[in-house]
Amino acid sequence: MESEGFRGLLAYKKAFALAKEIFEVSKTFRGEERYGLTDQVRRSSRSVCACVGEAYRKRDYEKYFVSKLSDADSENTETRVHLEIAHSCTYLSTDAWRRLDGLADEVGRLLNYMMQHPEKFLRNSSRGKK
Repeated sequence: MESEGFRGLLAYKKAFALAKEIFEVSKTFRGEERYGLTDQVRRSSRSVCACVGEAYRKRDYEKYFVSKLSDADSENTETRVHLEIAHSCTYLSTDAWRRLDGLADEVGRLLNYMMQHPEKFLRNSSRGKK
C-alpha cells in the first residue's frame, strides 16, 4: 500500500469512482440546479476523497487519522442526502439513485471499518501513539 499511498486504499478507490460517477450523472440535472444541488453533491463526494487522502497523511497519530476519516464519513453522508434529494426531485431515476446510494453505503462501511480498526492503517512506528 505504501507505494500507492492513499490511492491504494480501497475506501479511496471506491469514493473516487463514486465521485466520478456523480459528476457524470449530475450533468443531466436541470440548469437551475447548477449552483445548488449539482454543486453540493459534487463537492461533498469529492470531499470524501480529499478527507481520505488527508487521513492517510495523518496516520502517524491515531486520533487525527480517525478524525479525518470521520470527516470523510460525514461528507459521504452529506452526499447520500443530496442524492436522495436529487431522486425525490426526479433528477435521478430510482435505479440510478439505488445504485449510487449503494456505492455510498459501501464507502461508508469501508470508512467505518478503518475508524474501528485504525491500527491496521497506521504506520508501524506510530501504533499506539495518540
